[in-house]
Amino acid sequence: MMENPASRTKHAESTGDCAICLEKIQRKKTLKCQHSFCSECIDSVFSLKPACPICNTFHGVYTGTQPQGTMTVNSSVMKLPGFEKCGTLVIQYTFPAGIQGPEHPNPGVRYSSTSRTAYLPDCAEGQKVLRLLKKAFDRRLTFTVGRSATTGLNNVITWNDIHHKTSIDGGPQCFGYPDPAYLFRVQEELRLKGVTEDD
Repeated sequence: MMENPASRTKHAESTGDCAICLEKIQRKKTLKCQHSFCSECIDSVFSLKPACPICNTFHGVYTGTQPQGTMTVNSSVMKLPGFEKCGTLVIQYTFPAGIQGPEHPNPGVRYSSTSRTAYLPDCAEGQKVLRLLKKAFDRRLTFTVGRSATTGLNNVITWNDIHHKTSIDGGPQCFGYPDPAYLFRVQEELRLKGVTEDD
């Protein structure tokens, strides 16, 4: 029977063992989140992703594999369901066709151009999410090149686990509004990629 990773972590913490190698901690390194590991173990993890393997708190800046593109934002008087007291922020992402680089799954293989439109309420919380989305875009975290979960096509530009509202209405099942928890959820998705207002 497989051991539960959470119980493995708790056991390691309670015994003073490293949660990565499960041995006594050697040359202890404690992160700002207060989790401790062997210096060599955590350096090895950070070479792949600078996040604590226990709580996923980022330490440093994580840069993704998004291809070159643009993000533009316009304001609209249009009202989103659930946000009838404010206008709408319309985000336009545009990517030209290109060739995959060494950071992509198939270097040297072409990918096609694409554009996506997303919507946020033009309120204080929506503007905060917009600032975070801009930071994620600048760090190349919003999109990647790979297999589309929607179409099944390979070597295309796809979303990279930061959900956007690409429809004005229809609710969550149609990637639209109303969705009262969306602004909170997307901030949590951004936090898991190391994108917060504090960094």
